[in-house]
Amino acid sequence: MALEHGYGVLIGTLVAHERDRPDNQGRWYHVMLTIDSAGGRYRVAVDVDSHQSTTGVQWKVVPATAADLAVVSVLPPGWHQLASASTSGALDHLRHRIARTWRLLWTGLKHRRILGWTPWWCWVSVVYRPWRTGDHLQASEALEQILTIGGPILVWGEPFDTGLGVHNVHQNQGDPIDSQWAASNGIWQDGAVAVRRPDDSYVAFLPRFSSQAMATDDQGHPVPE
Repeated sequence: MALEHGYGVLIGTLVAHERDRPDNQGRWYHVMLTIDSAGGRYRVAVDVDSHQSTTGVQWKVVPATAADLAVVSVLPPGWHQLASASTSGALDHLRHRIARTWRLLWTGLKHRRILGWTPWWCWVSVVYRPWRTGDHLQASEALEQILTIGGPILVWGEPFDTGLGVHNVHQNQGDPIDSQWAASNGIWQDGAVAVRRPDDSYVAFLPRFSSQAMATDDQGHPVPE
């Protein structure tokens, strides 16, 4: 199982962002990003749930390093197709290390020459990033708070079938087996947005729907937790 038109990451510069307007957004609500990249100007639809259904939205805002993002961190601007595998630079909201609820960051190691033989526990910071639950407005605000106009941005998801753009920027696995989205379930093909900071670290926004399972099999289908 996989996304119909493939999966990958868009790397470019954020030009603008806006929320869907109530009179044209239809059933599903998005924050729309405009990104300049190699090949032209892209439109990106980041799913932040619906205000016309009972489906809830969840999200994480997490720190990441270039090492966390692996090969993706050194790719040039443009659209890059990614294999659905842990080594390709793909994301998986249930398996990738940046998505862990509890995470140890060895931030002091890069300053070891300065710190000398400082005890190891002074090198470690503990990051706690649980899934947050809220409505489409709260999810929109969480995303917008990390966005920087004119700054570098990365977006994982599925390319538009027509024109330059990316959608399905959310978890793409764990949908109920009897749902209309079950055919698109798959591991290592989840959507997200990451912004690069001036110190070359990253902060990422990972969205998912509350109807999607938190445990999946090798095909991305729900399994009992």
